[in-house]
Amino acid sequence: MIRIKRVYEPYQAGDGRRYLVERLWPRGMKKENLRMDSWLKDVAPSGDLRRWFGHDPEKWGEFQRRYWTELDERPEFWQSLLDAARKGTVTLLFSAHDIEHNNAVVLKAYLEARLQKR
Repeated sequence: MIRIKRVYEPYQAGDGRRYLVERLWPRGMKKENLRMDSWLKDVAPSGDLRRWFGHDPEKWGEFQRRYWTELDERPEFWQSLLDAARKGTVTLLFSAHDIEHNNAVVLKAYLEARLQKR
């Protein structure tokens, strides 16, 4: 099972393994306060794609397409997430204010599509 959660939400026992999937460290978050198993910077969208998107909902469809393309080209960055999801619950942590239009939503859909192919 794959879940997504804002980094500012409290840890819960059902979160399973927690991974920060942001290229930049979340504002105002102290490293010692964020319960996570790993920070996977490289699975996040490229800096160019992140800046182009700018969390603009009008660019959402194209952002998803471009991010999936980046993920297709870099399986070594997401394979460990897929392996962990096959063994138990995984929570993808993100910092965006918009809970519907962010990279964790896209990454979750991408990984779930690969889990279904199995």
